[in-house]
Amino acid sequence: MSLLVTLGAGVVFGLALAAPPGPMNAVIAEESVLRGRLAGFRAGLGAATADAIFFVLAYVGVVAVVESFPLLQGAMVAVGGVLMLYFAVGAARGARASFRPTSGDDPVVEDGKGFRKALVLALTNPYQVLFWLTIGVGLLRPGELDVLARLPVVGQDLAGTLVVATGSPALIGGFFLGVLTWIAGFPTGLVAAERRIETFAPLVAVGSAVVLAGFGVYFLYDAATTLAALGA
Repeated sequence: MSLLVTLGAGVVFGLALAAPPGPMNAVIAEESVLRGRLAGFRAGLGAATADAIFFVLAYVGVVAVVESFPLLQGAMVAVGGVLMLYFAVGAARGARASFRPTSGDDPVVEDGKGFRKALVLALTNPYQVLFWLTIGVGLLRPGELDVLARLPVVGQDLAGTLVVATGSPALIGGFFLGVLTWIAGFPTGLVAAERRIETFAPLVAVGSAVVLAGFGVYFLYDAATTLAALGA
């Protein structure tokens, strides 16, 4: 039973990382509605591959190095911002192309490079680095996590009810299972909705462009602020 609980907790952690709106899901959404479910899944695999890389780097302690060099953090954020703006332009072009008539089940626009886009964005995304510096390291470190005991007010009464073994293969396996569940289910749901609503694809593409552009501007502002503070 404890093994199943730990596995289930890992799945929840994986979904918690993969599901929130952001640049990764913007790329997955764009690829899904413009180029098909498999293209969306490939984009999701790009983001998941970045998590696998961060997992290895966190395991050997390399990820922590980023925290020690603010200049490196600022440079990563700046690169990520530029890339997001670049991909936002591509998403906007895809939205315009998606208004063109298509035939059969062919993709709305020509095949993209979703895997590489998502991989590069994820590797330069400071939020994913921050996840692996904090929660990710906690998942890897051997020990126990009393999940419900951390709840306010009722935590003391629920202490010991849901204890998860951190650092266990079941937790890590469940984490990546949760990520894979999202990157398979999210594109499927989007494509199903796109088939019912004719204007869904261009709307999602426009939304993806807006999200990527917004994060790009924010990342560039954050990078400029960080680098300016270092130079002061």
